[in-house]
Amino acid sequence: MVITFVSNYINHHQLPFCEAMKGMGGDIDFYFVQTMPMEEKRVNMGWAVDEKAFDYVVLYYEDRKRAEELIINSDVVLFGWTENLISDIERKRLSSGKLSFRVSERIYREGQWKFISPRGLMNKYREHFVYRNKSVYLLCTGAYVASDFNLIKSYPGKMLKWGYFPDASKISYAEGEKSQGDAKEDILRLCWAGRLIELKHPEFAVKAAAHLKKSGRRFCLDIAGDGPMRPALEAMAKREDLSDCVNILGALAPGEVLQVMDRADIFLFTSNYLEGWGAVVNEAMERGCALVASLEAGAVPFLIEDKVNGLTYRDGRYDDFEKKVDYLFDHTEEISTFANAARATIKRLWNAENAACELVGFSRQALLGKEPEPAEEGPLSRAQIIKPPGFFRTLQEKNRLE
Repeated sequence: MVITFVSNYINHHQLPFCEAMKGMGGDIDFYFVQTMPMEEKRVNMGWAVDEKAFDYVVLYYEDRKRAEELIINSDVVLFGWTENLISDIERKRLSSGKLSFRVSERIYREGQWKFISPRGLMNKYREHFVYRNKSVYLLCTGAYVASDFNLIKSYPGKMLKWGYFPDASKISYAEGEKSQGDAKEDILRLCWAGRLIELKHPEFAVKAAAHLKKSGRRFCLDIAGDGPMRPALEAMAKREDLSDCVNILGALAPGEVLQVMDRADIFLFTSNYLEGWGAVVNEAMERGCALVASLEAGAVPFLIEDKVNGLTYRDGRYDDFEKKVDYLFDHTEEISTFANAARATIKRLWNAENAACELVGFSRQALLGKEPEPAEEGPLSRAQIIKPPGFFRTLQEKNRLE
């Protein structure tokens, strides 16, 4: 069985899944078709991998003939984001009746009211609706994706959960080895990671730190990332006299971010509804952190069950976020409980190896002419229609930022 994944470029988020697919062995031949070189800004963020070091990567812009043969003739093809660089060959494959998957984040991230646009509806008809009765399935990279596609009546009964998958085999400590807090200083370590931009709300972390300090809590907050909000955050930390407990570390390579997570007890994830997935959620869970996470981001409803393997807060509300942070400081015994449960979620379900196995199993059934059974939970399980933040919530957020 030949399986080909087509996307703009391979990066550290996709690499674990690709390596898991390549490692399936047996009758599985896996290829990744890269449609464009990585942009310089992504390279500067540490996203780059040496694509020529992987024998399964085919560069569309260097070997178009081989790439197109794989897209047309593979038994299974997954289409990720391709920047519309291969739209003709993609349409040919999707119309062929051969088993294919579209991998998508939200299409109405800024508000589902946009679906009423006549021009937009025509584009979505050509991109998605025309394949509703073909052997094309939608892999929903985010909890609200299915709701968006349900509006345009595409992929009925064929929407499945998907995401980004860290490599659970590379956890750097044994089960139960990570200790709670800094034993030497008797403090809790908090972590926030991501680009310092408005949609990720890094100011929530600094504001929470100011609250914790005023409450007499002993803690340290590490903020890993850079971006246009950094000067404002540094000014805020200075104004609140947080130099002794808040470290704004700047841009770090992906591996260095994981090391910061390794030291942390609590991970703060504060992105709003514009965050399609949020791969740091997977990573922080894998590294054994207890999370306080925004339900508006796509990964959170898939990965975190409130008060089971983490804490969630609704509607982007800072007051609810602060309340959940306080809860962990008041119930420190639950930090390790949530952290262990979070790590177990990644190791059991939301990891590259399990995603690869579920994809192969699902595909085998379909290629044998059977009606494939979705997984019971995790990747390739049925994606429910979950209502995203509404129109008025979107307006409130925009007015707040303006």
